[in-house]
Amino acid sequence: MSLSTRKLILQINGVALMVASLGGFISMDVLGIFFGIGPAASLLKGQEFIGIGGFEAHGLAFILGVLLFKAEAKRSWHITAVAIHSLLGIANILMWGIFIAVNSLQMGYITTAMHCIFVLLQLIAVFQSSEQYE
Repeated sequence: MSLSTRKLILQINGVALMVASLGGFISMDVLGIFFGIGPAASLLKGQEFIGIGGFEAHGLAFILGVLLFKAEAKRSWHITAVAIHSLLGIANILMWGIFIAVNSLQMGYITTAMHCIFVLLQLIAVFQSSEQYE
């Protein structure tokens, strides 16, 4: 796999992670916690403080997306991307009930599939990269 292809995978990965995390941050966290509207409003009503986990997770995912977008096409960054998407995808699967509770199964399917796809793409990039780019 060429260096430019690996760089493109990291950039697309970063943009997708930024878009998905920003969507969750705005629609679930900000609207639910501060305005009592949106998909998570029913869960957060009267106990907004429980929204800290989602607020932090979506915010950190956005920051990680920026880092992936700006990353050099080195094997270590592809391994980092595998770790990021493995964690987020597994978290989605283990906490699947949240998507049911907020009536957002479609969002769950899309984001979990995205994480799985990027794990596979980044693993291919890890194994297709040569040491000369390290």
